[in-house]
Amino acid sequence: MQLKELTTERRNRATRDLDRMSTLEIVTVMNQEDMTVPRAIRRVLPAIAQAVDRVAESFAKGGRLIYVGSGTSGRIGALDASEALPTFGTGPGMVQFLIAGGEKALTRATEASEDSVELGRADMARKKPGKRDVVVGIAASGITPYTISALKYARSKGAGTIAIACNRSSPLGDAADVRIEVEVGPEVLTGSSRLKAGTAQKLICNMLTTAAMARTGYVYSNLMVNLHLKNNKLLQRGVLILESLTGVDAKTAMETLQQAGMSVPVALIMIQSRVSKTEAARRLRNARGNVRKAIEG
Repeated sequence: MQLKELTTERRNRATRDLDRMSTLEIVTVMNQEDMTVPRAIRRVLPAIAQAVDRVAESFAKGGRLIYVGSGTSGRIGALDASEALPTFGTGPGMVQFLIAGGEKALTRATEASEDSVELGRADMARKKPGKRDVVVGIAASGITPYTISALKYARSKGAGTIAIACNRSSPLGDAADVRIEVEVGPEVLTGSSRLKAGTAQKLICNMLTTAAMARTGYVYSNLMVNLHLKNNKLLQRGVLILESLTGVDAKTAMETLQQAGMSVPVALIMIQSRVSKTEAARRLRNARGNVRKAIEG
C-alpha cells in the first residue's frame, strides 16, 4: 500500500486556500471537518464493541491492555494508558503503552524509529505478551512497520490483537483479530494525522478503556468509585460519590471513608451492605474489585 493511495494523505478540497483564509474562516472549516469524525466512528461501532469485549475478557482474566504506536498514534495510546490508573484505580501494569523511539518520543519526534520492523518486534517482546493480554496497534495510515511488527509478534504469542487505523483494508488491520478502520477522510492540513485521525483515535481509545472498565466493575453506576483520594478535589469527589449513592450526609461519608482507610469502594460497601471494614475488604477481594458484585454479596 503506497502513501498516495491513502485517504488520510489526500488533499482536502475545502481547505485548498487555507493559507489565504481569515482566522475565523480557518477555525470554522476546522470545526466543520471535526464534526465528521463522530459520524465516521458511528459506522464502526460494532467493531469497537467487539474490541471492548476482548479487552474486558482480558481484564477479567488478570490480563493487560497494551497500546502500541508511533508518533501521534503512540502518544494517544500513552495518554489513555496513563489515565487508566487515576481514573479507574487499576494496578500500575494493567494498561500499558509502547511508542516507537521509547518514552523520549512522547516529547520529541523520532520518525525514523517507526520504520523499524526489528524494533517493533523487540519492544513488544520485552512486554512478554501472552494469552491473557490484548494488544492494540494504533496507526492512522495503517501501514507503520513498527506497529505492524509489534502486533504480529503479540499475536504469535497468543495475545488478542486489535487494530485502530484510519484507512480501509490496511496491513495493520490484516495483522489483527479485530480491525477498527474508521475513515475520517482528508485532513485540513494534508497528511497531518494529529487532526481528524488523531481525534478519532482518541475517541476510540476512550471507548475501549471506559467501556471495558464498566463491564468489569471498575465503575459503579456512572461514578469513578475506584479513584484515589490524593488531593482535596478528589477527596471532595469521594465524599460526593458516597452521598450520591447512599444518601448519607457529608459528615457520615467522611467518617466512613476514614474508617475504610480512605478507600471509596470499601466505604461504599460498608454503608450499602452495613458491614465492617474487614468484611467489606473481603467482599471486594472475592469480587476481584467489582464493587457492584461485592455489594450484592
